[in-house]
Amino acid sequence: MGRAIVATAALSALLAVSGCTVEGTDADGRHHLPVRIELPDAKASPSATPSTPGPTRAANVLWSRGDSGSGVRELQARLRQVDWLFDGPTGTYDDLTEQAVAGFQGKRGLPRTGATDQVTWRRLLGMTHEPGKWDLYLMGGQPAGPPDPRCLTGRVLCIDKTTRTLRWMIDGRTVSTMSVRFGAQYTPTRDGVFHVYWKARDWVSTLYHSPMPYAMFFSGGQAVHYSYDFSARGYAGGSHGCVNVRDEAAIESLFAQVRTGDKVVVHE
Repeated sequence: MGRAIVATAALSALLAVSGCTVEGTDADGRHHLPVRIELPDAKASPSATPSTPGPTRAANVLWSRGDSGSGVRELQARLRQVDWLFDGPTGTYDDLTEQAVAGFQGKRGLPRTGATDQVTWRRLLGMTHEPGKWDLYLMGGQPAGPPDPRCLTGRVLCIDKTTRTLRWMIDGRTVSTMSVRFGAQYTPTRDGVFHVYWKARDWVSTLYHSPMPYAMFFSGGQAVHYSYDFSARGYAGGSHGCVNVRDEAAIESLFAQVRTGDKVVVHE
């Protein structure tokens, strides 16, 4: 009897140490269900399926509400291609994504679970093409590249055309980062080193008659400012040469911090 008790206790201790309940955290530090599954990036093998299904969900489910990551971002981009999703991509499997998946499933006679299983994913792959980078980040959210060396001293709006991002930097430290949009083909945003020479909280373009809230002018009529069009359409459009920001809260905060005379570096 005593040996049985000892053996039971030893087994319980072994299970605790070996971590039979595996719980992870996502990029925001939130706990998610045990053994989360994420499909590899599109460049690796979009049609590949996970080898170890999670124990708390159906074996063939790839993503469901609450998941996040590059696989979810690709799913959203493909749903946009077939007009089942008009938001994002955001990289987070939210209620809109769940509704879009359920609609796509129902239209094709599949169970309307709202979760993306292997059958749903294969059907979607067959109807869409591999998304490009700016399909995946149509509404922003892409990571910023390294700052230009000219941005490492002083107070600088460091604007990168390659990654389409703006870094607000002070003495080499990044204070904030936001997605930006640039001029169209025939109205390009000028490259170079400039300085903010004028700020206007509520401004309307005298040339194009379009609103330019939180405008910070740095080169002639070109300014960093909030854009309603960028907020609504993402990178599907372009500016007349200005640097557009789509996050109104972010640029409101930036406008309050930037001073006349601060440096602006626009680079590729």
